[in-house]
Amino acid sequence: MALDFTAIDFETANGFRGSPCSVGLTKVRDGRIVDEGYWLMRPPEGHDHFDSRNITIHGITPDDVASSPRFKDVFGEVAAFIGDDALVAHNAAFDMGVIRSASEVSGMPARAYDYACTVVLSRKNYSLPSYSLPFVAEAAGVPLLNHHDATEDARACAGIMVDIAAKHGVDSVRGVFDAMKLAMPHVDAYDPAVDGMSKATRSALEKLAEMQAGIAAGTARSSARGGRGSWSTEGPNPVPNAQADAAHPLFGQTVVFTGDLSLGRPAAKEMAAVHGAQCASSVTLKTTVLVVGSGFTASDLRSGRLTSKAQRVLELQRRGQGIEVLSEGEFLQMVG
Repeated sequence: MALDFTAIDFETANGFRGSPCSVGLTKVRDGRIVDEGYWLMRPPEGHDHFDSRNITIHGITPDDVASSPRFKDVFGEVAAFIGDDALVAHNAAFDMGVIRSASEVSGMPARAYDYACTVVLSRKNYSLPSYSLPFVAEAAGVPLLNHHDATEDARACAGIMVDIAAKHGVDSVRGVFDAMKLAMPHVDAYDPAVDGMSKATRSALEKLAEMQAGIAAGTARSSARGGRGSWSTEGPNPVPNAQADAAHPLFGQTVVFTGDLSLGRPAAKEMAAVHGAQCASSVTLKTTVLVVGSGFTASDLRSGRLTSKAQRVLELQRRGQGIEVLSEGEFLQMVG
């Protein structure tokens, strides 16, 4: 076997993962990059509004994709580029979810893929204060000059996969999982004629129906999302979903939230618990993930612009406790 795969990175127009506006792909053969691809696209109809937060992250605007084909018209080319390769992505649950949800709302089938998540793998191969892409890319010796450019992110992800394979002395993506005694993740094909829609897509369609009926504006839920008075409320710590996907990067983690979150801590905790995480209200020796709001980015770990909980995490990290620090944006991408 050879170290052959395609690394993939999607950027989305809004909070629904089925709203892709760009995708970057990096093809690797025998551990070397041999080709790259990049597509701009309009998200599926009805899900093509652009949130200002997403624009701030990736810089893509509605005008940039106005003349681009929609996802359903361009994904055939993307799939042909991928071919029979395993897919590799940083937080692969999100990128696999983009393909599934965008296919669902477009009424088109999606093929099955074996895949690898470099967030999950990097947690087991590097000791870092954060496993966001810039930190892991640096640890793997891969330059990342323009984070959230889909092509550069895919290229960095490919370099991380190659470095992890080298650490284990293996020459295939499946060989990495075998060496680490892990099952290689797999996503099933989707056939709109026989398969039901995923929970993420059903939720997005419900919200779209509310918007079209004119009842979304001013609802209590919208108020909760935007009202600063509710941001710091801890709320209860829900029971983790034992039936969640064990390959998800939040499964089995103990998660604490700090800072002002745009969606509120109770809602964030529910999202984490759905994916098998145990939420807590304070940082302890059991904490494995800290999610930081208030506009935090991974670079703040170096500048020291942190909350008291985050400072406590850094103290525990210096003592050898493995705790990952995520921005709210990274967390939201993980939960789709």
